[in-house]
Amino acid sequence: MATEELLRLTDITRRFGAIEALRGIDFSMQRGEVIALLGDNGAGKSTLVKIMSGGLQPSSGQMQFEGRDVAFASPQEAKQAGIETVYQDLSLCTNVDVVANFFMGRELTRRFLGIPFLREKAMFEETRKALVAAGTRIPSLRTNVEHLSGGQRQIIELSRFVHWGGKLVLLDEPFAALGVEQTRRGLETIRRVADEGIGVIVITHIMAQAFQVADRIVVIRQGRVAGNVRTRDTRPDDVIRMITGEIQHEPIR
Repeated sequence: MATEELLRLTDITRRFGAIEALRGIDFSMQRGEVIALLGDNGAGKSTLVKIMSGGLQPSSGQMQFEGRDVAFASPQEAKQAGIETVYQDLSLCTNVDVVANFFMGRELTRRFLGIPFLREKAMFEETRKALVAAGTRIPSLRTNVEHLSGGQRQIIELSRFVHWGGKLVLLDEPFAALGVEQTRRGLETIRRVADEGIGVIVITHIMAQAFQVADRIVVIRQGRVAGNVRTRDTRPDDVIRMITGEIQHEPIR
């Protein structure tokens, strides 16, 4: 795993009127690190992810990305910086094929008599190589996405993110609707993404998944960091006690 710092949050707060959803969040992560973000419903996980991805702005505090102070005004700004959020329902267009989804918004074209034409063969080959590198097999790249499994769709989205130069991916309950085998492949894909030097933050409520894939577990409780521990140094029972407030660990710096 790489050791260069990718992201640092310092004293992040977020208020909604009189409600303080985040109360001074501090943590950092390295390139190629996988962090599992855990906590009860309403703990502040989704609010934190929205701030990291540009969907919300913090009320106070500082965010640094690749060593630079950042304040994303929109998800598009965050994407341009290399931060992407992958939700459970994904963002693929189900009524077009794999290649069209892979290149959506980045289509390769050539001009003939001033008229643009898609470079279909080049797009097909580039998609094929990217998915092979991701270790997945899809019977036909000309298959509409609606006919693919949830696991295959996730791998397409993650592979697309890696291929186009992503640096940090935020996964919001990515395996909630998947079966056992699809989940296993998805977890393997996360580790391959991290091996490329990309940071991964996974929101999950399934403890076994967090322990299987994460280098570190960060617990959010009532808008604060209640636990920040290396996965190899803790146990599920201890994480549950962090979530419920029985114990609190000092954050790893």
